[in-house]
Amino acid sequence: GPLSERPLMEVRLGELHTWISTCSFSPQGLLGAVQKAWSSYCDKYIHVRRGGPAGISMLLAGYCLLSYGWNYQHFKRHRWRKYH
Repeated sequence: GPLSERPLMEVRLGELHTWISTCSFSPQGLLGAVQKAWSSYCDKYIHVRRGGPAGISMLLAGYCLLSYGWNYQHFKRHRWRKYH
């Protein structure tokens, strides 16, 4: 199919620049991309018949990494330091 309709995992490395240039970076386009990603995540990991802890644990791990990134400057200032 056309390059703009392919998912990211099916795009070759040489076609990546062209694929990114076909994406819409408007607020509406970004919101649509986030909604599509969330919907596919829920379909794959959350709304399944016999789900395991993978979906929820990935959300928890993502939240931990995101909150650490947000608070990194605070953690950096309060590290234990050696004073020589």
